Amino acid sequence: MTTPPGELLSHRPALRPDILLSPALLHGAATVHLIKEPAAGASFEVGEKEYFLISRLDGARSLAEIGEEYARTYGRRLAAPHWQRLLHLLGARGLLAGGPPRPAPEPAARAPFEGTLLRGTLRLVADAHATTTRLHRLLRPALRIPVLLPLAAVTVAMEVLLAAHLPELARDTWWLVRQPVALVAVFTLLWLSTALHELAHGVAARHHGGTVGEIGVRWRLPMAVMYCTVDNYRYLRRRRHQLAVAGAGAFANLLFLLPFLAWWAALAPGDPTRRVLSGLLLLGSVQALVNFLPLPPLDGYTMLGHALRVSGLAPESGRYLRLRLRGGPAAAAYPRRARTLYLGYAVGSVLLVALILAALTTGLVLLPVH
Repeated sequence: MTTPPGELLSHRPALRPDILLSPALLHGAATVHLIKEPAAGASFEVGEKEYFLISRLDGARSLAEIGEEYARTYGRRLAAPHWQRLLHLLGARGLLAGGPPRPAPEPAARAPFEGTLLRGTLRLVADAHATTTRLHRLLRPALRIPVLLPLAAVTVAMEVLLAAHLPELARDTWWLVRQPVALVAVFTLLWLSTALHELAHGVAARHHGGTVGEIGVRWRLPMAVMYCTVDNYRYLRRRRHQLAVAGAGAFANLLFLLPFLAWWAALAPGDPTRRVLSGLLLLGSVQALVNFLPLPPLDGYTMLGHALRVSGLAPESGRYLRLRLRGGPAAAAYPRRARTLYLGYAVGSVLLVALILAALTTGLVLLPVH
């Protein structure tokens, strides 16, 4: 039975309160929003006009009132069939309050260990979100702005000091490379720093409203790294919260070095322990600062995407560049902001990689031989 248009427009439907809506994201030539149903884990993209309607389904405004807002904004009135299609779609996905939720898929039984001895993963905790919640509760007093800002200033001062001693650090690191026992100790500490890096992402996500899906170890011998899967922080409304989650790992790497900096500064140049610490400080700083580079899959790339509100910046930049090189109307159809961002990132990333390669080449040439 078809609902009469007048009766339909008087309805005041509402989204379920747990439905997640992302900020506007540039994706290719379009501006999209992500919508996620957390229980089933399903997410999908909608355009600006669809988001305009869906985000206003709050149970207070009628469809007629939302339709008036839509007409004032876009200069077009929506007919009853359009509303019926939209509500049918939302209802079928279990997104409307009062309707039956979409059944969540049965979780596949997963063993803690997956893969082989040469390549695989090992989950370290049964409930990663509960684990990071406990860590967050412990660390919450230190996650306030009056604490974090001075710590950030201290890490900047540390990097300035280390840059001033770069020749000494380079010489000592070259010496360290030829000391197997000390080198193993340094790399063990750096591995611990990577573990703290991953946990910092999880704690920051928990602090700002995200969730953590899994904590474990992933290996492809001879390399093994810890990982922490962060969910839902793409839906955080504040850009600075997304940036904080993405940048928390590298910041934790820098904080990890501070006690070793104090130890290093207390020793005389040439002291064997100071030389080992020099290698740790240089390699640890490189480990942290490289993560801020805006290249995939580094944290800096994720931060740039959040800062610009762009989804898939690298692949979309490559796609736009290919269209532009071919010529034709496809590239011209991109809005001005998309053309500027994609072309700027494509050119900038090539220049950045070239600069890094030049710096590495220069460093190898100038590497001390004694």
